[in-house]
Amino acid sequence: MSLLNVADYEREAERRLDAGPFGYYAGGAGDEVTLRDNVASFSRWQLRPRVLVDVGEVTTATEVLGREVSMPLLVAPTAFHRLAHPDGELATARAAAAAGTVMCLSTLSSVAPAELAAAAPGARLWFQLYWSADRGFTADLLARVADAGFEALVLTVDFPAAGRRERDLRTAFALPEDLPTPNIPGSLHREGFHAALGEIVDTTLSWRDLEWLREHCALPVLLKGILSAEDALLSAEHGAAGVIVSNHGGRQLDGVAASLDALPEVVEAVGERVEVLLDGGIRRGTDVLKALALGARAVLAGRAVLWGLAVGGEQGVRDVLELLRAEIALGLTHLGCRSPAEVSGAHVKPALRGGTVPERGLSQ
Repeated sequence: MSLLNVADYEREAERRLDAGPFGYYAGGAGDEVTLRDNVASFSRWQLRPRVLVDVGEVTTATEVLGREVSMPLLVAPTAFHRLAHPDGELATARAAAAAGTVMCLSTLSSVAPAELAAAAPGARLWFQLYWSADRGFTADLLARVADAGFEALVLTVDFPAAGRRERDLRTAFALPEDLPTPNIPGSLHREGFHAALGEIVDTTLSWRDLEWLREHCALPVLLKGILSAEDALLSAEHGAAGVIVSNHGGRQLDGVAASLDALPEVVEAVGERVEVLLDGGIRRGTDVLKALALGARAVLAGRAVLWGLAVGGEQGVRDVLELLRAEIALGLTHLGCRSPAEVSGAHVKPALRGGTVPERGLSQ
């Protein structure tokens, strides 16, 4: 079996996984217009290489939040990795550590922060927070995240209610009864758990509540789910260290902008004040380079990592991450850039209209 790119891993993952878990990972909200557009958006930009540049030595290393990572691609927070492989988040963290990049653990994971840190010593870890209405539980969770050595907190801000994900409804997808959910208060209903999660997340949150978060969390905070200049500016004004331009992988409100299309607006608003990252639709190293050229410091990949996990566990995740790193390195070489820091707006331009968009994977 020869798996040459992320789309190959996705097809193999679909072959291996049951319809319910695969649909949960691959699906989006509503008609999945935004999900598809996340991928298609990269085809709306063309790279502009420069030639006769000394690229005898090229590195993919860069800095995110002041610390070096091996490449401008991090592992995005995604839920319930044990649906893809028995080793779940532990395998993903070990693979990310081996690749020299950051893994962001989801609140909706089957492991607690301390368990993950112990199982993947040396791993660079961030934590994604769904803010519970139970402030006492949230304060305790934040303390456990800090005690476990996590480096940053990613607050998801685009989940006032769960999106309507019809693939899950069609397959009657439910979480297994034996799947732990240690990072949420109480137990999560296994059937219709999207709606149950919406009841757990505090829908009354406002910008004022970030003051409480900063009092209970000394870690740098990134706000994930920013799609407008207005919210980017408010993020910076309320002390965020960074923003993640994201539409939740097309899983929340269908019909919003593709993440890449929203990126320039956010970069123009706050790119000089906070770090701007992006997730949504990353399938190739060239996707990463286009995001960098449009102003992102780095990107996060979610589904691509899950496909590697489903196909080969820890080794599968490592293979996907190394595949993407190799594509980034090759792309940098062809662009005439010796590092991600040299990629600029001069290396990208809008694509000509009227062409056809090639098939580039099955989802997001």
